[in-house]
Amino acid sequence: MSDRGFLFLFSVLMILGGLGTAVWLFISGQAGTVDGLFLVLTALLVAAVFVLYVAFMIGREMEAAAPAAKPAKAAAPAAKAPAPVAQS
Repeated sequence: MSDRGFLFLFSVLMILGGLGTAVWLFISGQAGTVDGLFLVLTALLVAAVFVLYVAFMIGREMEAAAPAAKPAKAAAPAAKAPAPVAQS
């Protein structure tokens, strides 16, 4: 397995761990204390960071897999400039 595969699996594990920790703190009632609140915020922050990393990784792979854009067609020749008006 490639290093990207391991990073993806590790990121999924960290996301699930952070969300699981936050849920456990709410279920057990520990999120009601000041320490518990900071633990919940830290767990959700860790999950958010890894979600952003996974989203970036997936976006980068989708961009690389997309077919190359077709080159733009040559622009039409510019219109001929009008002749100057003679002043009398």
